Amino acid sequence: MTKKPLLLIDVDGPLNPYAAKPQSRPEGYTTHRMRPTGWSLTENAKPLRVWLHPGHGARLRALAGAYELVWATTWKDEANDWIGPHLGLPRLPFIDWPRMHGRAPSGTFWKTQYVLEYAGGRPFAWVDDDITPMDREYVDQHHPARTLLLRVDERIGLVPADFELLAAWAA
Repeated sequence: MTKKPLLLIDVDGPLNPYAAKPQSRPEGYTTHRMRPTGWSLTENAKPLRVWLHPGHGARLRALAGAYELVWATTWKDEANDWIGPHLGLPRLPFIDWPRMHGRAPSGTFWKTQYVLEYAGGRPFAWVDDDITPMDREYVDQHHPARTLLLRVDERIGLVPADFELLAAWAA
C-alpha cells in the first residue's frame, strides 16, 4: 500500500500572518493570545498575539484525505495545544527539529535539511514563509520523490488558491 504524501505545515506565516500591518488583523482572522513555552521569560510579559482563520481548519481537514498532515513549525508539539484546537484539527505528528535556527547546507533555510530527513524519501508538500529558490534547488537535488514547496506571504497567510494548488498537486 502506498503511503499518502506528507503535508508539512508551518504556523507563523501560513496560518498566522504575523507580518500583516500591526493592529490591522487580516479579514476573516480571529485574534488569540497565547503563552507557548519560551515565549516569555517573565510571568508579566505580554502574551503572544496570533491571528488564525477559522476556515483554515476545515480546508486542512479536507486535505487530510489526500495527505498525512504534519506540523513543520518551531511550535513543534505545542502547535497541537495552541493552534490545532482553534482550527478544529486533531493532534498531528510534528517535526522535532534537532536544532533550530542554525547553519544550513548550501545557503538553504535551516528547516530544509530536517524536512528531507523527516520525509525519508516520501513525496511531500511543504507550506512555509521562508522557502527560497535555494531550498527548491536543494530539495530537487537531494530528494528522490516529487515535492511541492509552497512559499506563503507572511503578511497574508494561506489563501483559497493555495488550498486549491495543494489539492490539485495531491491528485
